[in-house]
Amino acid sequence: MRFTRSAAVLAASLAIAEAQTFTDCNPTEKKCPADTGLPSDAFISDFTDGKGASTSWSAAAYSTINYGSQGAEFAISQPKQAPTIETDFYMFFGRVDVRMRAAAGTGIVSSIVLESDDLDEIDWEFVGGDTAQVQSNFFGKGNTTAYDRVEYIPVSNPQEEFHTYSIDWNSDRLNWIIDNKIVRTLTYDDPLTVGGKNYPQTPMRVKLGNWCGGCKGMAKGTVEWSGGPTTFENAPYTMYVESVRIQNANPADSYEYGDMSGSWESIDIIKGGKQSQPSGEVTPSKASVTQTSAPTKAHTVSKVDKTEAAVTLTGKYTMNGTMTGSHQAGGVKTSVVQATTQVPGAQPTDGNSPGGISPGSGSGPSPSSSAPPSTGAAAAQGVMGSSLGLGLLFSFLLL
Repeated sequence: MRFTRSAAVLAASLAIAEAQTFTDCNPTEKKCPADTGLPSDAFISDFTDGKGASTSWSAAAYSTINYGSQGAEFAISQPKQAPTIETDFYMFFGRVDVRMRAAAGTGIVSSIVLESDDLDEIDWEFVGGDTAQVQSNFFGKGNTTAYDRVEYIPVSNPQEEFHTYSIDWNSDRLNWIIDNKIVRTLTYDDPLTVGGKNYPQTPMRVKLGNWCGGCKGMAKGTVEWSGGPTTFENAPYTMYVESVRIQNANPADSYEYGDMSGSWESIDIIKGGKQSQPSGEVTPSKASVTQTSAPTKAHTVSKVDKTEAAVTLTGKYTMNGTMTGSHQAGGVKTSVVQATTQVPGAQPTDGNSPGGISPGSGSGPSPSSSAPPSTGAAAAQGVMGSSLGLGLLFSFLLL
């Protein structure tokens, strides 16, 4: 099944956001704690190696992630499930490569989302019934006044084949890439960014998730956008993530907003207690990496809370060209400021009612390319929107 852009826009105009993405502290509104940074040039999680790949990742409430030969398994076998994880650290410009296979199933949405505390967002979203294309989307500062930023990109059998979906991002331009081929470019001065105001440009975390846009209780527009009502005769519907590679253009112990402008130039990079200005350049292609591995059995994590702890990286990573062992960011005490998505009715598998919070983006209406999880996406608050992103994803996830 193929979904047209006009159909998605129509769905967005009909749906009332099922989930709201928001941030614990929006730096464009008040002074917020610093964000824990990735102190190395690059970071890799190989979810197929069976031991410890969840290091430096946290799962949303009631998310159970299993690990097998095809990597991390984000499975949905019943309503109210929306397995989602996010990095414990932020990156600031660079590149993210996710090798994955999207989940099949009518109404099922798989998402890759980058999201910041001030609700900048970059998305890849996959609708389970659409076997020929993927949606690319972005948002700036939680602006959901228009849902015209999505572009549909052709891709072969995303629910049957593994592909590498990448985001290559700097202060001047943003590329969406599939299997090392650029399929979309957004420049800072593109009309869609409204003079750069809506261009994503602040430190972000990476969020991965799978959610049900066609489940009972979702807005009509969201159900239509996601392909229709979901049934579970053929469940589980599983999104597989083989590996994630993050190249960070501005390694740091932490990132701090110098003012409330939300501009990339205002971000202070803290290393060893010393402050420096960011580079808008993209990460060098030959960055060294941090290697982590995954647990050998199902791993369930309670909802991600705001914590006072620096990110701990296990394995090897490179910082300024020097190889070292395990590292705990130091110099500045930072707090992981979590962007969360609130999903109504989220429930643990045993039916007990959870807190309804999940990683996402935004304190205001923030549409994303997918409806409920916005592993970044943003669903508009009181606004019609089904084009939410992972943010939405999280939202559902949270649904």
